[in-house]
Amino acid sequence: MPAFTTNQWAILLLVLVLGWLLGLASRSGGAKWRRAYEAERADHAAARTAHDARLAAANDRIAQFERSNHSGIANGTGLGVAGGLGAAGAGQRDDLSLIRGVGRGDEARLKDLGVHSYRDIVRMSAADEAALENKLGATPGVIARERWREQAELLDTGRHDDHRRTFS
Repeated sequence: MPAFTTNQWAILLLVLVLGWLLGLASRSGGAKWRRAYEAERADHAAARTAHDARLAAANDRIAQFERSNHSGIANGTGLGVAGGLGAAGAGQRDDLSLIRGVGRGDEARLKDLGVHSYRDIVRMSAADEAALENKLGATPGVIARERWREQAELLDTGRHDDHRRTFS
């Protein structure tokens, strides 16, 4: 590999300095970009304000719905959407995906079927398990094999460390 001579180093340095000067001379100025940034920031702030207003209105509608709820729906015992709304309003929804054997998709399907909390799983009978397995399209006996009720009981009582140690 050939070494650079002193003249070649000088030429390289001269080209770099000329390139830098040409870049400075051809720049369009920072004010244009600053104005574009400020306009984008203002648009984002306006969109965020509108989003917050819509969210506050939705929360007000939810609170109004909760206040006007009937007792049969408010306790979350119903199936489907009505039970889901009641359980959400009463704060009874749990993260069912923490149960081994229940993924995020299964959790959504369980909540669509009216199973919203660990307590719902703990209270299931063998017939309820079989019906739920049938509705989920799962192999028969999977709930018992995966010990969903035992897991749900640990999670319902707040013993997450015991659950993690036993089932992870």
